[in-house]
Amino acid sequence: MANAPLRGRRALVVEDESLVAMLVEDMLLDLGAKVEVAMRLCEAVRQAREGVFDFAILDVNLGDGDRSDAVADVLAARCIPFVFATGYGERGLAARYLAVPTLQKPYYQHDLELLIERILPAGRPSADHEAC
Repeated sequence: MANAPLRGRRALVVEDESLVAMLVEDMLLDLGAKVEVAMRLCEAVRQAREGVFDFAILDVNLGDGDRSDAVADVLAARCIPFVFATGYGERGLAARYLAVPTLQKPYYQHDLELLIERILPAGRPSADHEAC
């Protein structure tokens, strides 16, 4: 892990497919991040409210008709940057989140790294989320 650009950063991954969740978690761990995974909407909302994160990756559709918009709302209110991951592109996003960066599934670690580095404020540690 000589090159770990996300060392010390904390990530929330919201993904309902276990294999995809493990893949994204592995990518982030390779980049040096500490990772929490939520596979269900209620758990994701709880973690978004209570957890300490530098950024989040949100699958748009979480199965059973659930969408991650409620998680995005909590993160936005807490000024925690996030990206959406979806196989549907921007057309699957709620109108209020069309400006949020989106990873088109499937994606690679390099794509993930570039997008996260773009949304992260330089040098701001976890839990230091000032007013938006």
